[in-house]
Amino acid sequence: MTSTHAFWLAGRPATGEDSFDVTNPWDGRTVGTVAVPTDAQVEEAVAAAYAVREEFAATPAHVRAAALDHVVRRLTERTEEIAQLISAENGKPIKWARGEVGRAVSVFRFAAEEARRFNGGEAQRLDTDAGGTGRLGLTRRFPRGPVLGIAPFNFPLNLSAHKVAPAIAVGAPIILKPAPATPISSLILGELLAETDLPAGSWSVLTVPNDKMPALVQDERLPVISFTGSGPVGYAIMESVPRKHCTLELGGNGAAVVLADWSSEEDLEWAATRIATFSNYQGGQSCISVQRVIADASVHDRLVPKIVAAVEALVTGDPSDAATDVGPLVSEDAARRVESWVDEAVGAGATLLTGGKRDGATYAPTVLADLPGTTTIACEEVFGPVLYVQRTEGEAEAFAAANDSRYGLQAGVFTHDLQTAFRAHRALEVGGVVIGDVPSYRADQMPYGGAKQSGVGREGVRYAMDDYTYERVLVLTGLAL
Repeated sequence: MTSTHAFWLAGRPATGEDSFDVTNPWDGRTVGTVAVPTDAQVEEAVAAAYAVREEFAATPAHVRAAALDHVVRRLTERTEEIAQLISAENGKPIKWARGEVGRAVSVFRFAAEEARRFNGGEAQRLDTDAGGTGRLGLTRRFPRGPVLGIAPFNFPLNLSAHKVAPAIAVGAPIILKPAPATPISSLILGELLAETDLPAGSWSVLTVPNDKMPALVQDERLPVISFTGSGPVGYAIMESVPRKHCTLELGGNGAAVVLADWSSEEDLEWAATRIATFSNYQGGQSCISVQRVIADASVHDRLVPKIVAAVEALVTGDPSDAATDVGPLVSEDAARRVESWVDEAVGAGATLLTGGKRDGATYAPTVLADLPGTTTIACEEVFGPVLYVQRTEGEAEAFAAANDSRYGLQAGVFTHDLQTAFRAHRALEVGGVVIGDVPSYRADQMPYGGAKQSGVGREGVRYAMDDYTYERVLVLTGLAL
């Protein structure tokens, strides 16, 4: 699979003076060599995006929709090839990589559908007061301008799709910056976009090193920034450009709340299986993976052994093997960080129920109990295959425990009671509440984002389209309404 990959400059392939190797975190082999743009090439891409902004905004909807439909077809045709690339550069088990390609297909399909119906305009009579007699307001949405999309390593294709597809749908030029650890799937996406009739300059995929990003972030020709990644980096970006429109999709430490009425053997087996799977899928490297299990005292002692058994049944190993559930983390440094956090927790008095071992970049799926609230894992996003279980008494205490976090991305609540579901929706300080399942569920068309320090704004195709645009009203005068 080793090859050299060009970046995409204003819709055409290009190489610079430097390059870097992308390595497989499972076995260390080189997956590909990626070209790095020079400062002059970055400037060329930005200038092209800025120059084409009015032309692209005026592109007929059918042209943008056709380009998005083309990407849908080509992603579908190349699913296995792209899944293998994601698995190789990311260490993601192949079954999850295939699922990621399928989700990206859906994102572009949703964007094609939305491009055809977006911006139909809303008419408003203004003669509700005497001064508005004969006047009609027509409100439409227009692109704010070129978008800088900054994608993370954990879903290198799908989260790039969530930047690119909505931008194309509204006619906003976009410069996509993939994560240095996992750029190849984004560059493959560039190959597919290059096959379309989108205007030159309307998109670029630039493999810019992180230390070169401040200049791009500060560039006034890129008025919109869509960032997915860590909280410190995201908020540093927003604070450095207070006059730009920023969407930040940041971290979480997702809670799965298991209430007293979720008590049958079937209920608890389902909850345990879902918790085990979605604490450890993607190596736990998902912002909505299960990190906290908040179990009512009436079910706690029956649930915990089931969770431990389900975690221990997961297959850890080679991500290219279809039987593998849990692969390596993105790097050995990431695994060492998780190891240090678990060691700290155990040293502070937490009980290790299973796991707790590292082998290179792989960290064994781990379950903790009796976790002191002052430990790092109790306060921060572990972003690894680790969960901890705590006992609570009653619904109010469980919801308070779920809210006892500076994060608020999503929460899962295992209950059969509809009234409880609505109370959870009101009480939990998160961007999404999932009833009868873990917090890790995401449909790519739904609004997705957080409260508190989990971010600002929403993704989900139509919601990102709103973020990339603004309302402009046209007032017509002298009409017989």
